[in-house]
Amino acid sequence: MLTIERQEFIIGLLKEKEIVSVRQICESTGASESTIRRDLTELENKQLIKRVHGGASLLKKKRAEPTLLEKTAQYQAEKEAIAKKAVTFVEDGDSIYLDAGTSTMQMIPLLKEKSVVVVTNGIPHVQLLMEYGIETYVIAGKAKKGTAALIGTKAVDAIKEFRFDKCFLGINGIHASQGFTTPDPEEANVKQAAIEQSQASYILADPTKFGEVSFASVANIEMATIITTDEISTEQQEKIAKLTTLEVVSL
Repeated sequence: MLTIERQEFIIGLLKEKEIVSVRQICESTGASESTIRRDLTELENKQLIKRVHGGASLLKKKRAEPTLLEKTAQYQAEKEAIAKKAVTFVEDGDSIYLDAGTSTMQMIPLLKEKSVVVVTNGIPHVQLLMEYGIETYVIAGKAKKGTAALIGTKAVDAIKEFRFDKCFLGINGIHASQGFTTPDPEEANVKQAAIEQSQASYILADPTKFGEVSFASVANIEMATIITTDEISTEQQEKIAKLTTLEVVSL
């Protein structure tokens, strides 16, 4: 099988199954593991697929975004491990920004023993922060259907009234050259403002976010420390680690 034929076959296989392992591709094509890994690297460089731990998957559509309900049920163990690591960067007396999203929400119960002030645009975050007795400020803005985030120009203006020691953000896409991205330009503006107002910025990301490129740019990759799990591929780790700090936690 010629290289172009084999790569077309791989893409066809991914369209059928969404995620396939290197072993499955080897068995289907009769090619060696090293050959398939080279194919996957070439296809990823062409932004046709993305590498995942032990295999590959199709890229999501640029504007695709799961709802809060969908995200809550996904990668729960990974998000808990990431949140535990994120909280280790929080010090008593910090003023922090917590972005909307399920990963940042996991941090809230772990903040109860720390003397912090939190600013957030996450509507579900507010009740939980109040339950744990954490001093909380809520920014103004338009309530976004699906993700329950406050966004828009009012949200950006509200964030600019604050100065943060640290901000903790969720994200949809992490790419070595394309940086941090998200499907909604208005939400991207809110995340940008939080980074600009913070002394240190942290991105909380489960392994599915690596290699993805969404519609709207948030920031270059070197603008934040990334906290993730050891389930991301070695290739992704090597690419990202050259450009920014990567905190990898084991499950």
